[in-house]
Amino acid sequence: MHHRDARLLFATRILRMFAFGALSVVLVLYLAAVGVDAGTIGLILTVALLGDAAMSLWLTTHADTLGRRRVLLVGAGLMVLVGLAFALSTDTWVFVIAAIIGVLSPNGSEAGPFLAVEQAALSQVVGDRDRTRMFGWYQLSGSFAQAFGALLGGATATLLQSGGAAAVASYRSLLLGYATLGLIIAALVLVMSTAVEAPIAKDVPIARRLGLHKSQRVVARLSGLFALDAFGGGFVMQSLVAYWLHLRYGADAAQLGSVLFVANILSGFSGLVATRLAMRFGLISTMVWTHLPSNIMLMLVPFMPDLTTSVALLFVRYAISQMDVPTRQSYTMAVVDPDERSAAAGVTTIARSLGAAASPSLSTPLLAIPGLAALPFLIGGGLKVTYDLLLYREFKSVRPPEEQAG
Repeated sequence: MHHRDARLLFATRILRMFAFGALSVVLVLYLAAVGVDAGTIGLILTVALLGDAAMSLWLTTHADTLGRRRVLLVGAGLMVLVGLAFALSTDTWVFVIAAIIGVLSPNGSEAGPFLAVEQAALSQVVGDRDRTRMFGWYQLSGSFAQAFGALLGGATATLLQSGGAAAVASYRSLLLGYATLGLIIAALVLVMSTAVEAPIAKDVPIARRLGLHKSQRVVARLSGLFALDAFGGGFVMQSLVAYWLHLRYGADAAQLGSVLFVANILSGFSGLVATRLAMRFGLISTMVWTHLPSNIMLMLVPFMPDLTTSVALLFVRYAISQMDVPTRQSYTMAVVDPDERSAAAGVTTIARSLGAAASPSLSTPLLAIPGLAALPFLIGGGLKVTYDLLLYREFKSVRPPEEQAG
């Protein structure tokens, strides 16, 4: 194991997720504060996901040939670009263009080419036996960072406003911080070694599509299912849940930050539990049978009578909802060849981005209408339940190497 490179990969993950978490609390609030209407906000969130998908697809499917470190540097630069563009302008078209070409996370979760390349690099430096366990810690570190980012992001905005700053100015300070963290990530990537790069492939067919050769069919099937799951999740992404709590109960930025902090801490620990369950029951079974009940809980959230019960149910849901993340990532890396890992992670991640891209423009207007505010939760949860059942049917017999050996 290359411990130094693993630590650097974890460090870039932590800084990035901290930035995404902080921005997710105030992004929609900032856009609303500068005069962007609800429909346009939904459009900006959608084009951010679509632009991220297109950019990340090209970068990740070429990462194993261009160089994984180069691709990570590009991603860091695009974080800087979008943070500065949003902070220094109030023009809607600037927001749209920056959202398309930059790295922006409307839901506080991963964006850009980072996740796919880091998954491939970690699989490269740790090996099969430690892969799922390492992905569990990778998930935990990201969730903790995202949680602290949300907590400090909301608290910083509230503190600045209580000190006399305008709401817009307080939100802009977080956008500038986002750009600064992008610069620090770029510096960490520069000191990674060549051990994170893809091995030179031998006896590989000339024909490649999206950086894949032997695994094209299995990656296509996984991508379709992951897109369905993400389409459902996009109806209730973190920024929109925060917005719903604000509209329904009047929760302020500090309260929202605290809620998202606890939620992400719980989801982080769920990744560690998932690695233990996977060792006993297998990756696919762990993915499906922990995900199903969390989606049923999601559908019940809007029917809770007050803020306390709604948040409590969200907490229970978050405690099990992310158990499929490290297991899903590990499974994808396990069923493809080593020189396809960046591409496989990239294609499946992009499929998720595309799946989620259409949802915000559909759900955001519904959240603003009291009589229809429950629909995004019902639609999102129902689609995710469908994904769980289809995934189990299609892949329960396709086992990764470590389970075959067992």
